[in-house]
Amino acid sequence: MRAAWFDSFGSAKDVLQIGELDTPTPSAGEVLVRLKTSGVNPSDVKKRAGSFPNLLDGGHVIPNSDGAGVIEAVGDGVDDARIGERVWVYQAQYGRRFGTAAQYVALDSSRAATLPDNASFEVGACLGIPAMTAHRAVFADGEVAGQTILITGGAGRVGYYAIQWASQAGATVIASASNDVDKATCMDAGAHHVINHRSDNVVDEILAASAGELIDRVVDVEFGANLPFTVEVLKIGGVIATYSSTQLSEPVLPFFTMMYKDLTLRTLIVYAMPEAAKQHAIADIHSGLAADTLQHRIAQTMSLDDIVKSNEIIEQGSIRGAVILTID
Repeated sequence: MRAAWFDSFGSAKDVLQIGELDTPTPSAGEVLVRLKTSGVNPSDVKKRAGSFPNLLDGGHVIPNSDGAGVIEAVGDGVDDARIGERVWVYQAQYGRRFGTAAQYVALDSSRAATLPDNASFEVGACLGIPAMTAHRAVFADGEVAGQTILITGGAGRVGYYAIQWASQAGATVIASASNDVDKATCMDAGAHHVINHRSDNVVDEILAASAGELIDRVVDVEFGANLPFTVEVLKIGGVIATYSSTQLSEPVLPFFTMMYKDLTLRTLIVYAMPEAAKQHAIADIHSGLAADTLQHRIAQTMSLDDIVKSNEIIEQGSIRGAVILTID
């Protein structure tokens, strides 16, 4: 099969290779998916750069965890009826070496979720990390109907889905964006208010949007950098659900302020989600896809041959939507 891989850490142009590898065979409990698309996410790029030093101990790695395609074969214990099923794939390159930047992937049947006929394979490659992370961030601490939720970086890959999950579940959503284009994107996704997180008066803007009331939850893309104002606008018993802290990777916590407010800090990553939470997200994603109530942001689509460029685009941070590779 045609595939991309790396066998050393480094820059995309220096370590990513494209060529022929053996087509995998599904083991017991697995399905073999003929991939049509592969999603490139920041975590995939970071792995290639060396964020997991032991990743290459077993040999070369085929990158990317997300993708979509059609099941062509099944291993023992998997119903033959799944052959021919359109699926979206998640967690393909987690705790294992072989991801979705290839024509085929063999993986646990539970990691290949049904893709409704009305959803494209490009959409299918958007779902694993962005949509599931957003779902967990919004719903991990209970129902949100009637609550007010601040979603920082609302035009980003995760924030865009978080706005939709929260607003469609009955929450009042205040999103943050730094320019008019991103503001319009947030409003289109379902945000009720959009504030500028770079404003000198960000707390005042948030409270003006919430009619002076402290808010219930924050879904946060930059935990450390945003902590000074998120703590201030949260009510007693509030929640911060965060999935990234790039600007301040080792933030200092205002412990007593957080303690006196009885705040919950939830750090999350899709790979470590409880299995029940994954299945909850999959069920809601399927319903949203089937009913066509989820919007998706695909910034660029390119071929597997352009995998170096795709990694560089992600690293530059110049786009908001998903980067998708098409697999011939």
